[in-house]
Amino acid sequence: MGILFVIVIITLIGGAAVSSQSSINGKVGGTIGLLETVFFSLGTGALILGVLVCFFGTGHVFDLVHAPKLQLAAVFLGFGYLFLSSFNVNKLGVTPANLTAIVGQILAGFMIDALGLFGSAVIEFSWQRGISVILMLTALSLIFSEKNSTTLETKLN
Repeated sequence: MGILFVIVIITLIGGAAVSSQSSINGKVGGTIGLLETVFFSLGTGALILGVLVCFFGTGHVFDLVHAPKLQLAAVFLGFGYLFLSSFNVNKLGVTPANLTAIVGQILAGFMIDALGLFGSAVIEFSWQRGISVILMLTALSLIFSEKNSTTLETKLN
């Protein structure tokens, strides 16, 4: 079993965890409130990471003050993602909400790669990536057009 296979499996498990988190957060948000849910989720994560940094960190946490300010703004992107995924899962359902987020992530990734944004290596947009965009958008349209679309419309209203 090669290292690439292990990385793919771990990434798939991570994706399943994110999908589960948005579903669970959506339900908890219906009970305690959306902002409270996001606060609880991020606060708990911060506490756990704080302990991990204390025991396993490299000791460079205070070098954060020297990081470029644009990179520090990524914190707000993480909050936005968690907030929107928790909100959307109750409106769209788990699969449509997560697939829409994934398609958005991949499209943004293609742009970041093609333009070399945020210091990443430039990876040109190929015909294979173009076909994958078409297939992803097709999958997205199929998910939203299935016969249960009236249920989705009811949830949105």
